[in-house]
Amino acid sequence: MSEPIPAGSLRPTRTKTATVHVDSVGPVEVTVQDRDRTRPFLLLHGGGGPATMTGFAGLLAERTHSRVLLPTHPGFGGTPRNTALAGVSDLARTYVALLETLDLSDVTLIGNSFGGWLAAEIALLGSPRVSGAVIVNGIGIEVDGSPMTDVSGLTPAELQAHSFHDPRRAPSPPEGGKGPSPDIPALIGYTGPTMSDPTLAERLGDVRLPFHVLWGESDRIVTPAYGKAYAAAIPMATFTPLPRTGHLPQVETPEELLGALLDLGDQ
Repeated sequence: MSEPIPAGSLRPTRTKTATVHVDSVGPVEVTVQDRDRTRPFLLLHGGGGPATMTGFAGLLAERTHSRVLLPTHPGFGGTPRNTALAGVSDLARTYVALLETLDLSDVTLIGNSFGGWLAAEIALLGSPRVSGAVIVNGIGIEVDGSPMTDVSGLTPAELQAHSFHDPRRAPSPPEGGKGPSPDIPALIGYTGPTMSDPTLAERLGDVRLPFHVLWGESDRIVTPAYGKAYAAAIPMATFTPLPRTGHLPQVETPEELLGALLDLGDQ
């Protein structure tokens, strides 16, 4: 693992709502946490919402002196969702439009779980503003013999048991939380009930960006075999296993995830 980069002074996080205009969708409001440095990273959260990325966003900004943007996917966390956002491809085009609105270039995408699928769809759009992407325990493809676990009916405690190498390191479930996460309906609204796209693996053959696929080895939602298939579908992808961590490395082992990212940057 790389040695940590000494931390500098971190500008305060700013949260703002940007209105972006998406072809065939119209205006879409996106709420974004902006940790401002120089090199831009766009962090894409999964079904657990932006809280699963917030701590890592701060760590990445502080250690790498980068500009780190963490949007909340419209419809998550009580944010409004334009009804014309019919699926993952619409959301991907929304984020390309956001990069245009913010006039960003040389952007690295980092997506976890559903955010990994979203990063792949953004890459497929071929925006010149995106220079590379990292998928961390992504979902979205279909893999024979290694199906994704159906999480739609799991309680928060059951979801944590599937998501963490050591469930004791998981955040406490919300008080009284015995049903599915309130963001699950928003997630399924984008992904459909199977949370996969049977065309995605084949379409990934058209990606022309460098991709890194990082995978927590203890993931019980999508196994390392699923992750290897993800990497194999992308022409310029490499696969790196992450030991002693599960579906959410940025929550369970953030320092190790950061070290893996920095090591990739040195290659």
